[in-house]
Order: sequence, then C-alpha cells, then structure tokens
Amino acid sequence: MALSNDLIARRERVVCPGVGRLSNMTAASASGAIIVDADGREFIDFVGGIGVMNVGHCDPVVVDAIREQAGKLLHSSIHVSTYELYIELCEKLVELLPHGEQTKAMLVNSGAEAVENSIKIARQATGRDAVICFTGGFHGRTLLASTLTSKITYKVGCGPFVPEVYRLPYPIVRTRSGVREGQVAACELDRLRATFLDTVAANNVAAIILELVQGEGGFNVAPKAYVQGLREICDEHGIVLIFDEVQTGFARTGRWGAFEHYGVTPDLSPWAKSMGGGLPISCVIGKAEVMDKVTPGTLGGTYGGNPVACAAALATIRRMEELDLNARAERIGTVIRDRFESIALRVPEVSDVRGLGAMMAIEFSEPGDPTRPAKALVTQIIDRCRDNGLLIIPAGVLGNVIRVLSPIVITDEELDRGLDIFEDAVTTLVSRPANTTA
Repeated sequence: MALSNDLIARRERVVCPGVGRLSNMTAASASGAIIVDADGREFIDFVGGIGVMNVGHCDPVVVDAIREQAGKLLHSSIHVSTYELYIELCEKLVELLPHGEQTKAMLVNSGAEAVENSIKIARQATGRDAVICFTGGFHGRTLLASTLTSKITYKVGCGPFVPEVYRLPYPIVRTRSGVREGQVAACELDRLRATFLDTVAANNVAAIILELVQGEGGFNVAPKAYVQGLREICDEHGIVLIFDEVQTGFARTGRWGAFEHYGVTPDLSPWAKSMGGGLPISCVIGKAEVMDKVTPGTLGGTYGGNPVACAAALATIRRMEELDLNARAERIGTVIRDRFESIALRVPEVSDVRGLGAMMAIEFSEPGDPTRPAKALVTQIIDRCRDNGLLIIPAGVLGNVIRVLSPIVITDEELDRGLDIFEDAVTTLVSRPANTTA
C-alpha cells in the first residue's frame, strides 16, 4: 500500500486541482468512527465524509446489503425498466418523511442533483422563474446549484450564472449577541416582504430555498419564528417552500429531518449525504400536488436510484431505526455543546457556539469579535488536531468556524477522546505567544 506522501504526490500528477483538498490526510480503511490512513495511523473521525457517515463507516449490515445486491442487478436505469428497490426506497421515504396528505419522491445521485431537480419541479409547478436563496447557503457545485451557493471561492471563474436567482441575508442569531431570535425573525421577514416590492415581484417567485441549519455556511440555525413566517408568506403568494436537508437529514439533528424541529412542512425537500451509508444516492421528496405538475421525462438521469445504492440506502435507514440514531444524535449534541460552552468560558477567542442535535460548531474571532474572524487560528487548531489523531474540518464563509459531523455511532469513549484532543489544541494555541509557530 502506498504511503501517504506518495499517494498525495500521485494525486497531484493526475487529478485536476479544481478538486479541492483540505489537507494531506489519506484514507485506506475505516470502521465506525475510526479512519486508518495509508501509513496505518488511526484517526477519530469528526467529519464523517462531510456528513455522510451517520451510520458509521462500513456498517456490516449495509456492506452485506451492497454485496448481495451487486450479485443480482448492478444497473438497468429506472427510465428503461422498473425495479422493486427503487419503488421500495421511495415508499420508505414517503412513509418516514411525509409532506402533507400525499407525498411522492424521486431518486438521483447527489445533493446538487436533488437541489437542481427541486428547482425544476418548483418552476414547472408554478410556471414562474425566480428563486430566492440566502447568504452563507451551500447547495452544490453544478451551475444552478453554484448560483444558489453563496461562498464565492466555490465558483470563481464559473459564470455566467443562472438568471432570476435572488439572495437575501440569512436570519443569523448569535447566542452571545444579546439579540433575540424573535427580533431577527421579524426583521428578516420584513426584509423579504420589502424584496417583493423593490427587487422581484412575489408572483414571479417560483421557490424559496433554505437550509434550516447551514452546512458550509457555518451551522447557523434558522429561528423557529422565521421559518414559520416563511411558510405563511409562501402560502400567501403561492411560492414553493424548499428546505435543503442534504446535510441535516437522516438523524443528524436528532430527527429524521431538521424540519421536524420547526413544526413546518416544506413543499419540497432535497436529501442526500447520509441517506446511502456511503454510496452516492439522493432524493427529492415533496407534496404530491406539486410533484404531479411536472412534465414526464424532464427529471431523473441514467444512474438515478441505482439498484446497489438503493439497497445501501434501505439498509442504512433500517440500521438508523434499529440503533435509534435520532436519540443518539441528541445525546452526542448535548455532550459536544457542553464541552464547547466550557471552552468558550475560558477562551475569549470563541465568539459563538451553535448547532442542532449532533450538528455542532464553534466559532473563533479575535478576540471574540465576530467582525474579526480568526481564520488562521482555526487552521492551526485543525492541523494540531490532525497531528494528534483527530480529523476535523472548518466551515463558514469566513473560514473561522470548526464543525463536528462525526458518525452518530461514535462511542462515548471516542467522542470524549476526540473532544479532549480538540480542547488541548485550542487551549495550547490560544495561550501561546503570537510570534510562536512551533
């Protein structure tokens, strides 16, 4: 097996540099919440393949389902022939995540595809063009998805972008700011109403797409009053409300979907990441009255709902149910939040702790001022954690947030050990003189 340095050198020779690389970390094998690199070194995984491995790496039940299906049917394309696994998975999804009185679903391969198809459905259902999205949002890297995505570094030189997309400020609430959620919600709902008067008419808006907890944007959590107000405004103007659940779904926030925390049902929602237990599969779930307005043949793709990926998704969902990962995610989130809050009491550079369920983040600023992001400190913390056996990555438009997306099956001992490594890195680096680099 190639050593890590050799593997990175080979990558640089043949892989397009546009495929981003957060570090020189390699991966040779993994199990549960542990990754082993090409040199045989073990790491506690606080990344989970960027929110993909909620059920853990190489869950034996999921692996067995993949092996069994691979010997029966690898591919036929749902557009050519109907196979039971596609139907069975859609049946499970609409049972698990009902959108109104009657729900329908469709399967594709990635979060970006699910987002794109959500917009296509909304536009066909309403006969309108415009879409409203939010600052800090991340919805993928395809052309339409990157148009919706906020962070500029993900789309440098990729324009011109898709027209009729309008962006509003995300309703951010910082726990240490003293500003109440209700105030933020009221202000931003008023801003949306004003947008209909001076930017885009409400009767031209097909959809509003929102992450209830922003992923790449830094784990900002939308206020409940804002989400409820958004539902009312969309109902008033016939706008399709889309909740992007790509990263929040499948037990990550302590519920099957983040929308369950709000008592608000969207018209459509794209899902992906942990749905397939590591295999590429995604879906759009929506109210049948919206989904049924789509012209046949305008959705899907050759590989959408691949039989092996469907088998993996069904096994993954069964394992989540058997292991009660929603309850486990709530427990993990409490442990992480308590530790982060404890660090915040002693470290003035911590400007916020936020998240929902096992989707937790800690923000660093200089010194605790959100307008002065401590991106360099975050990079140092991440590097030190990796040197000491913990894999963790940043988030946020300004790069000053560290997020935790560990497998939800992580053991208590692994979680505590990972948090110990993280806390040691933070306290060591913030207490070091500024001119010290070692």
